[in-house]
Amino acid sequence: MKLNRIIVLLAITATIATCSTSCVTEEKQAKLQAEAKVSKEQAEKTALAKVPGGTIKEGELEKEKGKLIWSFDISTPNSTDIKEVQVDAITGAVVSVTTESAVAEAKEKKKEKEEDEKDEKK
Repeated sequence: MKLNRIIVLLAITATIATCSTSCVTEEKQAKLQAEAKVSKEQAEKTALAKVPGGTIKEGELEKEKGKLIWSFDISTPNSTDIKEVQVDAITGAVVSVTTESAVAEAKEKKKEKEEDEKDEKK
Protein backbone atom coordinates (compact mmCIF):
# COMPACT_ATOMS: atom_id res chain seq x y z
CA MET A 1 0.00 0.00 0.00
CA LYS A 2 2.79 2.44 0.90
CA LEU A 3 4.65 1.50 -2.28
CA ASN A 4 1.60 2.44 -4.36
CA ARG A 5 1.41 5.85 -2.64
CA ILE A 6 5.09 6.47 -3.30
CA ILE A 7 4.66 5.57 -6.96
CA VAL A 8 1.65 7.88 -7.27
CA LEU A 9 3.54 10.73 -5.58
CA LEU A 10 6.51 10.23 -7.90
CA ALA A 11 4.21 10.27 -10.93
CA ILE A 12 2.54 13.48 -9.75
CA THR A 13 5.92 15.11 -9.11
CA ALA A 14 7.14 14.15 -12.59
CA THR A 15 3.95 15.54 -14.14
CA ILE A 16 4.31 18.85 -12.31
CA ALA A 17 7.97 19.14 -13.31
CA THR A 18 7.10 18.45 -16.95
CA CYS A 19 4.31 21.03 -16.91
CA SER A 20 6.63 23.61 -15.37
CA THR A 21 9.16 23.08 -18.15
CA SER A 22 6.65 23.15 -21.01
CA CYS A 23 4.65 26.01 -19.52
CA VAL A 24 7.76 28.19 -19.23
CA THR A 25 8.76 27.32 -22.80
CA GLU A 26 5.27 28.12 -24.12
CA GLU A 27 5.24 31.46 -22.27
CA LYS A 28 8.67 32.34 -23.69
CA GLN A 29 7.52 31.43 -27.22
CA ALA A 30 4.36 33.54 -26.86
CA LYS A 31 6.43 36.60 -25.90
CA LEU A 32 8.78 36.09 -28.85
CA GLN A 33 5.88 35.57 -31.28
CA ALA A 34 4.40 38.89 -30.18
CA GLU A 35 7.62 40.54 -31.44
CA ALA A 36 7.76 38.66 -34.76
CA LYS A 37 6.52 40.33 -37.93
CA VAL A 38 6.90 37.17 -40.04
CA SER A 39 4.56 34.26 -39.22
CA LYS A 40 5.83 30.75 -38.72
CA GLU A 41 4.02 29.65 -41.88
CA GLN A 42 5.70 32.36 -43.97
CA ALA A 43 9.10 31.51 -42.53
CA GLU A 44 8.54 27.78 -43.18
CA LYS A 45 7.86 28.47 -46.88
CA THR A 46 11.03 30.55 -47.10
CA ALA A 47 13.09 27.85 -45.35
CA LEU A 48 11.72 25.00 -47.48
CA ALA A 49 12.54 26.95 -50.65
CA LYS A 50 16.21 26.65 -49.60
CA VAL A 51 15.98 22.86 -49.15
CA PRO A 52 14.03 21.38 -52.09
CA GLY A 53 12.32 18.11 -51.15
CA GLY A 54 12.94 18.74 -47.46
CA THR A 55 10.60 18.14 -44.55
CA ILE A 56 10.59 20.31 -41.44
CA LYS A 57 11.33 18.21 -38.38
CA GLU A 58 11.30 21.05 -35.89
CA GLY A 59 10.91 24.80 -35.85
CA GLU A 60 11.20 27.41 -33.16
CA LEU A 61 11.38 31.12 -32.65
CA GLU A 62 14.44 32.25 -30.75
CA LYS A 63 16.78 35.13 -30.07
CA GLU A 64 20.22 34.44 -31.40
CA LYS A 65 23.01 36.99 -31.31
CA GLY A 66 20.44 39.71 -30.63
CA LYS A 67 18.29 38.78 -33.65
CA LEU A 68 14.82 37.31 -33.54
CA ILE A 69 14.87 34.33 -35.87
CA TRP A 70 12.81 31.35 -36.93
CA SER A 71 15.08 28.31 -36.86
CA PHE A 72 14.05 25.16 -38.74
CA ASP A 73 15.61 21.71 -38.78
CA ILE A 74 14.90 20.18 -42.17
CA SER A 75 15.51 16.57 -43.16
CA THR A 76 16.01 15.48 -46.75
CA PRO A 77 15.42 12.10 -48.37
CA ASN A 78 18.42 9.76 -48.56
CA SER A 79 20.42 11.72 -45.98
CA THR A 80 20.88 11.57 -42.21
CA ASP A 81 22.16 15.14 -42.18
CA ILE A 82 19.94 18.00 -41.07
CA LYS A 83 19.79 21.37 -42.79
CA GLU A 84 19.25 24.18 -40.34
CA VAL A 85 17.69 27.21 -41.99
CA GLN A 86 17.35 30.45 -40.05
CA VAL A 87 14.90 33.11 -41.19
CA ASP A 88 14.83 36.63 -39.77
CA ALA A 89 11.49 36.95 -37.95
CA ILE A 90 11.34 40.70 -38.63
CA THR A 91 12.36 40.94 -42.30
CA GLY A 92 11.71 37.40 -43.60
CA ALA A 93 15.23 37.19 -45.07
CA VAL A 94 17.26 33.98 -44.82
CA VAL A 95 19.97 34.50 -42.21
CA SER A 96 21.83 31.21 -42.71
CA VAL A 97 21.68 27.68 -44.07
CA THR A 98 23.92 25.12 -42.41
CA THR A 99 24.29 21.35 -42.57
CA GLU A 100 24.60 19.36 -39.38
CA SER A 101 25.35 15.67 -39.02
CA ALA A 102 22.93 13.58 -36.96
CA VAL A 103 25.56 13.36 -34.19
CA ALA A 104 26.10 17.14 -34.10
CA GLU A 105 22.33 17.68 -34.08
CA ALA A 106 21.92 15.37 -31.06
CA LYS A 107 24.69 17.22 -29.18
CA GLU A 108 23.06 20.57 -29.94
CA LYS A 109 19.67 19.38 -28.67
CA LYS A 110 21.26 18.13 -25.45
CA LYS A 111 23.03 21.44 -24.91
CA GLU A 112 19.83 23.43 -25.57
CA LYS A 113 17.93 21.27 -23.09
CA GLU A 114 20.58 21.87 -20.42
CA GLU A 115 20.49 25.63 -21.07
CA ASP A 116 16.69 25.68 -20.84
CA GLU A 117 16.80 23.80 -17.54
CA LYS A 118 19.41 26.26 -16.22
CA ASP A 119 17.23 29.24 -17.28
CA GLU A 120 14.20 27.76 -15.50
CA LYS A 121 16.10 27.55 -12.22
CA LYS A 122 16.79 31.30 -12.27
